[in-house]
Amino acid sequence: MSKNKNKTPIWGTRILKSTNNLFKRVGASLDIDKRLYNEDIAASIVHVEMLNKQKIINLKIKNKIIWGLKRIKNEIIKKKFEFNNDLEDIHMNIEYRLFELIGEDAGYIHTARSRNDQVITDLKIWLKNSTNKIIKSLDSTNKNLLNLASKNIETIMPGFTHLKNAQPISFAHYLLAYVEMFKRDKKKFINNYEFLNENPLGSGALSGTSFNIDRHYTTKKLKFKKPTDNSIDTVSDRDFVLDFLYISLSCSLHISRISEDLIIWNSDAFNLITLNDKIVTGSSIMPQKKNPDPLEYLRGKTGLFVGNLNAMISILKGLPLSYFKDLQDDKELVFRSYDQLKNSLAILNDILKNIILNKKKMLSLAKIGYITSTDLTDYMVRELKYPFRKAYKITAKIINYAEQKKKSLSDLDINELKKLEPRLNKDVYKIFDLKYSLNLKKSYGGTSFENIRKMIRKNRN
Repeated sequence: MSKNKNKTPIWGTRILKSTNNLFKRVGASLDIDKRLYNEDIAASIVHVEMLNKQKIINLKIKNKIIWGLKRIKNEIIKKKFEFNNDLEDIHMNIEYRLFELIGEDAGYIHTARSRNDQVITDLKIWLKNSTNKIIKSLDSTNKNLLNLASKNIETIMPGFTHLKNAQPISFAHYLLAYVEMFKRDKKKFINNYEFLNENPLGSGALSGTSFNIDRHYTTKKLKFKKPTDNSIDTVSDRDFVLDFLYISLSCSLHISRISEDLIIWNSDAFNLITLNDKIVTGSSIMPQKKNPDPLEYLRGKTGLFVGNLNAMISILKGLPLSYFKDLQDDKELVFRSYDQLKNSLAILNDILKNIILNKKKMLSLAKIGYITSTDLTDYMVRELKYPFRKAYKITAKIINYAEQKKKSLSDLDINELKKLEPRLNKDVYKIFDLKYSLNLKKSYGGTSFENIRKMIRKNRN
């Protein structure tokens, strides 16, 4: 391919002195935004088609530009394209290569547009495609959670509050909690998609254009829903970036929470789960160790999402209208969050397929800590017609007594129970059975096996 002979920026006829070399380096975004080449070329082709349709450029020029753009795309794909950092960004690199290929007619490509609307159009197209990929990954995550849940509907474990045994639950019910979290993340990404679906192209630098362009045509061709309504807002708007970064953070927080749970449960102190060798690492000095490093990686990477969101908020805080160089950094933040979220979801999906449950230990732990105490209280409200607070106090006395005797509630004989509450009878013992207790929770959203089966079916449909 021919070498790029002109390394002077397009504004070189106005800016007569060469830009400071340091600023050239720090101000260039090519290393970041060159991954937008496909979106930039696609939008440019549609833009040129619109210019021809509106008789702003003729058919011959349109065809020459489109031929050149397609060749450039092919060069980039085949890694034959010579990127030039002196040309600042991917947009200028493509434009200058187009000049090399077709000559002065390349200059028509920028008619009726600015880099300001060009850049944000490219980014929105990229984010639309990337959002769809994240949504598919979230669907895979929930599929894996549902598959694991369906196999463990009757796997009983303690539900924790403050990391203390609270009430018996099904392990499947625990997994369904995360299904709900990731469903919310999916809805948030879909909602942001509405803002991504507004076409910026044609807004120009900030005031629109004097050319008779057709923004509805480019909107349809680029698969946007509608053109943006205000040109000033269009080129300065980064709300869709903030939303993407926030939703990515929200999703990462959910990944971090389930990772933390699994780290704790995998510890020798809990030993509720074992991780397959595929998802652990070893120690450099302790040969017995199998460390949950992938889970710790997921937990730790949440900080990256926090940083990216805070950085974007800081950029936008107090930024006047309309476009400023500050906004250039939005793409790096978006790409970093997207790449990390994509990787995090992939790792989590692999982990979910390689968890081994220690079901006996789960059941054994669920028998500790007077975990059916609330059921005893509810029993007295239901059967003895006591006010809840009265029943609560009686249950507390029974627990204190059992602790003194170092017995579980089910180990107390009926005479011991009657000393503390004379109206109790042997029927109460069914309350102390974990499975029975769990299946009493038939309220909508509760942990009964019947409810769980319904929720699994609902989420699969």
